[in-house]
Amino acid sequence: MDVTQWTGRHACWLQNAFEDTQDEFAARLGVSVRSVASWHSNPDMVPQMETRRILNTAYEKAGDAVRRRFIHYARSHAQQLQAQALRVAIAVVRRGGDVLLVCRQDGDDIAWQFPAGIVKPGGSAPKVAVRETLDETGVHCMVREHLGERLHPRTRAMCDYFICDYVHGEAVNGDSSENVAVAWAPIAELERYIPTDRIYPPILNALEATV
Repeated sequence: MDVTQWTGRHACWLQNAFEDTQDEFAARLGVSVRSVASWHSNPDMVPQMETRRILNTAYEKAGDAVRRRFIHYARSHAQQLQAQALRVAIAVVRRGGDVLLVCRQDGDDIAWQFPAGIVKPGGSAPKVAVRETLDETGVHCMVREHLGERLHPRTRAMCDYFICDYVHGEAVNGDSSENVAVAWAPIAELERYIPTDRIYPPILNALEATV
């Protein structure tokens, strides 16, 4: 990996890759401790040309283990930025002892999941959850509670989860381009549709309280 532009953030990744303290990293580079501290406090700053040359030299002379750690930090940051850019609202709609599911087809894979929609920048996640449920299934619902958010372990999207109450409407497949089917699944048999280890734990807790 070549570093095309050093910032304070990149310099901190290199310090962490060397596993140095701020004092040790300053000594390694031959710069002041104040400079290293400024990279931590202002990660978007761009160091002076001479300092960038020093950082380039330190990276080029680093061993493979240091380079691997630096690349790991860079990739993790890129994933975090991607997750921040992609936010998804997920509606867990209850009706008595049932929960609303949609069946999506992705290539050869078919999987059941809760209705969901992408939240555009500045958009309202609760409104997206309600609107996408209606568009996908024909079911009107109302948000009761925000269950929390997490970085999805598979899609790497930031997901907002909402428990919703059924209001009215028949469950129909309103988006045949994405969904194969729509169904009310018995909460007590949810694991037949979605493996429990793939379900956000607060969802299970909320649904179990209604069974």
